[in-house]
Amino acid sequence: MRTAVIGVGYLGRFHAQKYASLPNSTLVGVADPSAAARSAAAAELGVTAHADYRELLGHVDAVSIVTPTPTHFAVAKAFLESGASVLVEKPMTVTVEEGESLIEIARHAKRTLQVGHLERFNAAVQALQPVLTVPRFIESARLAPFKHRGTEVDVVLDLMIHDIDLILSIVRSPVISVDAIGSSIFSKEIDIANARLRFASGCVANATASRVSMKTERRLRLFQDDAYLSVDLHQKIVTVIRKGAGVGADGMPQVAIDENSYDQGDALKAEIEAFLASAATGLPPPVTGEDGLLALRTAVNIAEQVQSSRRQFS
Repeated sequence: MRTAVIGVGYLGRFHAQKYASLPNSTLVGVADPSAAARSAAAAELGVTAHADYRELLGHVDAVSIVTPTPTHFAVAKAFLESGASVLVEKPMTVTVEEGESLIEIARHAKRTLQVGHLERFNAAVQALQPVLTVPRFIESARLAPFKHRGTEVDVVLDLMIHDIDLILSIVRSPVISVDAIGSSIFSKEIDIANARLRFASGCVANATASRVSMKTERRLRLFQDDAYLSVDLHQKIVTVIRKGAGVGADGMPQVAIDENSYDQGDALKAEIEAFLASAATGLPPPVTGEDGLLALRTAVNIAEQVQSSRRQFS
């Protein structure tokens, strides 16, 4: 399958490396307006470099779009309409309307549209699936030091959307209310935010995202009727705590703790392998355009709530 990567900055270069290494992929080129970025990737991988992504239209079967979020819609649209399947990084677009349009374009073109929610391929997340029953409460924390990369969008679309997608995929119930607050610290956009989501199933989720933290943390905690689950998404550790069978000498119920560490693996490689398989077979990808749109719709709702709360108290 002829492949290409549009946008070979920090993350896009990793995409290109994966495509170059896979047996069912022939990386034919990379595109980036930065001469330094495209030249470095092309020299490393022995492929052609293009300043304008449109030079690759009609010459590839599948493409990763790893450009700044405001350009996702136009670039993805062009490749879908030229007959290529598209893996677009999260968030899939800036607006819900653009996301809806992309899904329709992909459907009309009969091509795969996959959204790059990489945490779905995290070994700890995959190990969690057999343990899940009916979640009652979910808490997520995604904290990172400040970097200029990604600040063209707010922290909800930059970081929190990872956890929004995970939470939505776990709960699988409509969101019925959102309450959110946030603040700008270093950029003109929101840099720290907290959101509380209530679902029709009765589940409540509390999500915090910060890109102005002193430490890096990616953690998910879940409460269900039979267990408390803690997932360290960074270290790939899953801890399951359940009520034990017996009673201790002090009369307190015993607690059974099961903690497992998982290999770091290669989530990006797994994501791209799944994308190429979907593009080749026509079967739905693990993270569909509809999945990406649901995460985007929820994130936009949260961001609007944050802006509303800021206006209210300013």
